[in-house]
Amino acid sequence: MMHILIIEDEQSIIDFLQQGLEEESYEVSSFTKGKEGLQHALQQSFDLIILDWMLPELPGIEVCKEIRKQDTTTPIIFLTAKDTIEETIEGLQSGANDYIKKPFHFAELLERIKVQLRSKTDESFTYQLGTIQLNPSTHQVFKNEEEIKLTQKEFALLEYLLKHKEQVCTRKRILENVWDINFDYDSGVIDVFINALRKKLNLSTEENYIQTIRGVGYMAKEE
Repeated sequence: MMHILIIEDEQSIIDFLQQGLEEESYEVSSFTKGKEGLQHALQQSFDLIILDWMLPELPGIEVCKEIRKQDTTTPIIFLTAKDTIEETIEGLQSGANDYIKKPFHFAELLERIKVQLRSKTDESFTYQLGTIQLNPSTHQVFKNEEEIKLTQKEFALLEYLLKHKEQVCTRKRILENVWDINFDYDSGVIDVFINALRKKLNLSTEENYIQTIRGVGYMAKEE
């Protein structure tokens, strides 16, 4: 169960959020003062923090800055009545991942929470293809526990194939998603990079993990 910390001085908002989040199967802890919330944020592990901008004792912007000194990964979403571009930028520069203006709809906040938690989960996920492992967060590829050095584009191509393992990836889709090309272009560049990948991964005849689908594209497939 994902654990969310709410630091908000209005009890009615806490009650509203806690009820909605618990109905969505999240565990919730809440505090109404900046210093108290900061203390728990630093002492406990949370999957996400919902932080009000205006707090007693210690403003939310300062709470965010203090959290980021020790914790750079836990997503933080600001709740704020501030609505100027300058204040929004200040909040994001303090280390927040997102913000939502009061008053807000719970459904919108819930979607923003899901986006942040999904990103966090994706970063810790490792793709597996036979003896090959790809870690998106560390940008590393291993085969039989030996690290394989890839260029940025080689890594992006392999990651795209692994994300769609057991699916045919057409040349058009590969160009659009790996090269960001949305117009007619010589797809022969894909073949060059596929060959480079196969060579660097030292794939044997038995390790046909990257299969050519003639006239269509490629597919990452377990053997």
